[in-house]
Amino acid sequence: MAEEPIILINLQLFADGDAGEKTEQATPRRREEARKKGQVFKSNDLNSAVILTVGSVAIFLTLPHVLESFKAFTALFILDRSMQDFTNEYALDLWIETLWVMGKMLFSIFLATFVTALLVTYLQVGFVFSTEPLVPKLERLNPVEGFKRIFSKRALVELLKSLLKVIITGDIVYSEIRKDLEIFACMVDMDILPALKVLSSMIFKIALKVGVVFIVIGVLDYIYQWYEYEKSLKMSKYEIKQEYKETEGDPQIKTRQRQIQRQAAMQRMMAEVPKADVVITNPTHFAVVLKYEAEKMEAPVVVAKGKDFIALKIKEIASENNVIIVENPPLARTLFFAVDIGQQIPEEMYQAVAEIIAYVYKQKKIV
Repeated sequence: MAEEPIILINLQLFADGDAGEKTEQATPRRREEARKKGQVFKSNDLNSAVILTVGSVAIFLTLPHVLESFKAFTALFILDRSMQDFTNEYALDLWIETLWVMGKMLFSIFLATFVTALLVTYLQVGFVFSTEPLVPKLERLNPVEGFKRIFSKRALVELLKSLLKVIITGDIVYSEIRKDLEIFACMVDMDILPALKVLSSMIFKIALKVGVVFIVIGVLDYIYQWYEYEKSLKMSKYEIKQEYKETEGDPQIKTRQRQIQRQAAMQRMMAEVPKADVVITNPTHFAVVLKYEAEKMEAPVVVAKGKDFIALKIKEIASENNVIIVENPPLARTLFFAVDIGQQIPEEMYQAVAEIIAYVYKQKKIV
């Protein structure tokens, strides 16, 4: 007889198909954990574009003041130089004075760009402090992973953005210079300050146009970075289930815990039956157990109650411990639904319950 062929079946095909496919949006907990690790999205191109634009405007607005300050400093230097010997002390003083003047001239520009950089970054990612990105990771030294990053989709997008910015910048610079080409010939006969003002105006127009175009590219890059970030945070259905179990607890475990709690409460309740004074029944469906201590209680207290099977169990324990059982269907039903365990009976039931308690005490004296 020929041997039957052995068929091998990959058991992984029967596994949870959702375990590996990240198709679900990230949960708030996943987002919070990523943020704590410093994993946020922002567009560096948008930052650079806004800083370039603001910096260009700041330079253009402060340029007249800078030129006048520079002119006054050079005039003072020439006058002072003609009256001073060039010693080491004089060179040091001149160096300090030069730094001070340059600082005053450039402070407003540096301040504008610094505040802009902080503001744009904050608007994109908010306040995030994490040391996680500073932790050295061995996979960063892996040449295979390095090649994957070099030839990844993100690297291709960055290359295309760089080429686009170079082409746009070159076109804007060429167009502006070609349009104002005749001005360069006139600048030969100008003084240095007027020539600098004309040249700065031309550079400002170029920088402003380039900045506006770069801001548009930055906004598109911001949308792309958001898309990639959301994609990286996506979770599989299995991961969501696991997270739910970690945060809310395993449903099976919680069910088991509730079951144990009910059993413990039931045992405590049944332990009160032998110490009670009377069990009021209806007689088969409801059983309410009352206890009264005149020195400690203002009125009888319901220490246990039950329905159907529990009612039968209460009566069984009461019979074993010689606790008197009284059949009173209307009162039993009323007490069962109106009074919780541990509560005193309401005032409107005093009369009916008092008669039963008196009957119980009478029976105990007879016994």
